[in-house]
Order: sequence, then C-alpha cells, then structure tokens
Amino acid sequence: MKLALKRKSKKNKADELNLAFGEQDALDLMSYAGLEENIDHLNIDGIYMRTLFISGYPFVASSGWLDSLINFNHDADISYHLHEVNALSALPKLHRKITELESTKRAMIRAGKIIGSEITDPLDSAIELRDKIQRGQEKLFQISIYVCVRAESLEELNKTTKLLETTLSSRLFYSKTARYQQLEALQSILPRAEDKLNQKRNLDSSSAALTFPFMSSELVQETGILYGVNKSNNSLVILDRFSLHNANSIVFAQSGSGKSYATKVEILRQLMQGTKVIVIDPEREYKRLADSVNGTYIKISSTSKQKINPFDLTTTFRKINDLSEHVQDLTEVIGLMSEGLSSREKAAVDKAILKIYKKAKDTQPLLEDLYSELQKLGQLKLCERLEKYISGSLAEVFNSQTNINLENRLVIFDIKDLPESLRQIMMLIVSNFVQNQVKARPERRLLVIDEGWMLLEHEESARFVSGLVRRARKYYLGVSIITQQANDFLHNDYGRAIASQSALRILMKQDTTTIKNVASEFNLSEYEESFLLTCERGDALIIADQNHVAVKIVASDKEHPLITTNPAELYHL
Repeated sequence: MKLALKRKSKKNKADELNLAFGEQDALDLMSYAGLEENIDHLNIDGIYMRTLFISGYPFVASSGWLDSLINFNHDADISYHLHEVNALSALPKLHRKITELESTKRAMIRAGKIIGSEITDPLDSAIELRDKIQRGQEKLFQISIYVCVRAESLEELNKTTKLLETTLSSRLFYSKTARYQQLEALQSILPRAEDKLNQKRNLDSSSAALTFPFMSSELVQETGILYGVNKSNNSLVILDRFSLHNANSIVFAQSGSGKSYATKVEILRQLMQGTKVIVIDPEREYKRLADSVNGTYIKISSTSKQKINPFDLTTTFRKINDLSEHVQDLTEVIGLMSEGLSSREKAAVDKAILKIYKKAKDTQPLLEDLYSELQKLGQLKLCERLEKYISGSLAEVFNSQTNINLENRLVIFDIKDLPESLRQIMMLIVSNFVQNQVKARPERRLLVIDEGWMLLEHEESARFVSGLVRRARKYYLGVSIITQQANDFLHNDYGRAIASQSALRILMKQDTTTIKNVASEFNLSEYEESFLLTCERGDALIIADQNHVAVKIVASDKEHPLITTNPAELYHL
C-alpha cells in the first residue's frame, strides 16, 4: 500500500499581497509539503520515519532497565502512554487469569507433563500482584511504549531499526514495527496524549515507575565549570562544586587512569572562575602547570631556602577561643613529628604551646621555643624525640620563620625531594598553614592534596585532615584529596569520614581488588560497577550530592600540552 498526499494552499488576493511584502501563511510554515505512507515507514518532506512498539518485556524489572532505550544514540522520539487501571476492574481479571493458569497446571500434572516456567512464573506473579493490590501496596497500570526513528534514506532507516531491535533484545525487550499503521503510530508519538496504536501491557506501579527516563542524569549548573562530556547522552557536564552542600572532593583511581590529568583540567578552569588554588604535590607533576599560568612554585626540601613555620599564626586569630582550635591542630603535628604522644605528653604540649604564644606577643614562636618550654616542664623523653628537628639533621626544615605567602592565584608546594618519612609531616604542616591563612581571610579557595593516602598512615595526620575537611566549608575552602589506594582509604575510619564529608566524588578506573569496597561505599549500581572496571583512561563516574553521571574528561588543544604527563608527548613538546 502506498499513499501520497500533497498539500497545496489556495491563496486569496490578500495572501498574495502579504507575499509581496515577504510574509507567508503561518500554516505553510508549520505544515509539511508532502507525506508518503508505506507499509512499514513514512516519508515526510524527504525524511524517512518508522515507529516501533515494545511488545514483550523482561520478566524482572530492575533500576535502569530501559537505559538502553533512553540512551539510544540515534535520532529517535520516545512516547510513553500510562493509564491507571481501577482495582475493582483489575481484581476480577486477575482472579480469572489465576484460575486459568491453575487449571492448566492441574491438567498438566494429571497428564504427567513437566510444569515449566511458562506456567509457574506468570502464576506466581499474578498471585503476588493480586495480594499486593488487595493490601493497597501496589496499583495496576497499562503502559504503551513507542519509538519513532528517523533517517535521511531508507537504507539508513533500516540499519537504525535493526540496531534498535538488537539493543532492546539484549535487555529482553521485544519490539515490532507498526505495519499498515504508521500514520496511527505517528499520531501516538506526537505530544497529544492519544494512543492510536493501543499496544498496551499491564505493569504494577513499582515496575511502571522504573520505566521513567530519569536514570540518564544530566548535570548542568550555570555557575559551574566544564568537567567533560556525559557518556550517556553527549551533553556537557558543568558543575559548581561550591554550590554543593560542601566544596570538598575525593578522587579514587588506579595509577595511569588519568586522575592527575582530570585534576589539572579542573584547576585551570577554577582559576578562570577566580578561585585561588593551592596544591601539595609529592610527585612533581604540577610544575609545568604553575609555569604556564605564572603561579608560585615552592620547592621544599632539607636544603631549600623556602620555609614554613608550623607555629605561624596571624595575630588576628590570637584570641583564646580561636587559639584553642589551633593548639589542637599543632598538637597533632607535634605528635606526628615525635612518632606519637602519650596523654601526659599531650597535656604538656598543649600547655607549652599556649605559653610560647603568650610570650611571643607580636612575633611568631618557633619549634625551638616549644622545645625549651617542654624542657622546663620536665618532658625529657619527648624532647629527645624532637631533638633532630632542633639541632640535628632536620634543624633547617621546620625550625625557621615562614618566608612564603599565598597571594598568587596558584601556589604549588613541591615536596618530592623530602625523604618519605618527612613528606607526611610536611603535608600536614602545609595543610595547617593553609587552614590558618584561610581562617584569617576567607575567600574562594581550593586545596588539592595529591597522594592523600599518605595522611592516613598515622592517626595524628588522619585525624587532622578529617577535621580540616569537616571545617573547610565555614571558610569558603574546598579540599580535594586524590588517591589510588581506595582500599586503604575506605578501610580507615578517618578515610570513610573524609569520603562522607566530600559532596563531590570522582571515581575513575578501578580493579577487581578495590571495586567491591568502592561500590559498597558509594551505593553504585551494577552498571556503574561494570563501568569503573572497564572504562578507558580519562573516563570517570562523577557523584555530586545525589547525581551520578558517567563522564569523559576532556581538555582543549591549548590546555592539553600544559597538563599531560605522557612521556611521548612531553618529548615532542
């Protein structure tokens, strides 16, 4: 059957006059010039269209069971028609269906036949649904789902149709083309709430709710920065971390999966938004980035002339109520330097810190001042453990006045040349220094701690960072912790606390040894778990509050040379 319709408008003299002035009939602008109806497709103004309906559904409905349809990466329109069925009319039909199935089952038993799932499954489902409807736990709905695909040629249309059918059948959905009913099917697709095809299927309310296309999440915030491209629907993922309930983030990724690359992309775009960024870099991965934006690059080592005094505190905060919190943080630092403090030693350190601040007045006390005060308090064993920082091999590292500032928009602290035993201490001191600066003058800042797992090796540093993450929001600070040791992090009480206090979670490729813990901690679906095991370099799952989005991290042609660590590319750069 082939039907061709052509629309020709009859215009009166007024219309001709309007055309003379360049105006057109509004109906002509909105209407198609021609429509050709065939058995299994339509041709409207040279565009080939075919509508299919879902005729068979899988036995079990699960979260995201229609993702393959919603995220079908071709030009398609999807129409749902959902009608509630009155329980008074539904229950008699269910009773009749149950009776028919039970009669069939008894007849097969008498005949000695094996009862298969084609009888037991619908019978069990019908009984369960009847009971839930009677108790008011479920309602019954009739749903119709239609899909209209479009293409510029019949060959392309057939290819797209085949791909759609294959995609649906892989999830146990069966589809059929509306043969001899393409016009009715098109009208069912249009947003007029008219179901001309009437291809309905009964679903309970729980299953019907799972058909809604909200699993394909989009994350777009006007005030945010571009993180990448949505893997589901190719939309842009634009996020403002400072608009979340806190601005903290945590990045879990295997080595080589692109975590540092993704972090540098974010840093560049945060700088464009006016955010000041401070980075603690234990692997010297951010030097070229600092050079490219005229940032401050601070290389800290045992021989470096750039120093940070752990006791450096802005005089504005030398009030007893503010100092008390600072004293607790300094006690954690001293505890880490001295390889642990007893309860008596903690009390002595607390008392000594308060004394040296009172004596210092307008100057900043030094570690040697604390050392002298502890000697007066009789803490000789503790002084022995601190001796190397006062007069030993490490005297030049921690016992000097601060001679750096954080006024630049990007500040990198390079601690690669420090011995591994000192890196953790320096990460803690830098974090505390940044915290004090932020308290003195709150403004939009981001503190990035790479290889954050180091801070969980000792209770003092883990407790400090957990507190820093918890308090950061009060001072307009976002703390980003990057680590490849997901298991170490999630097996640690402080690590889990840090993860829970981070509104933004960026999960990149995981291996089989870490995926179970990550999936359990962040309540990931089976699809998300599979994605993190098989995703490519640069792919990530972003969790922002309750939004889950799979994203491809992308950098522009000008950003990429500044942030890549690929040796082959660096050689050619």
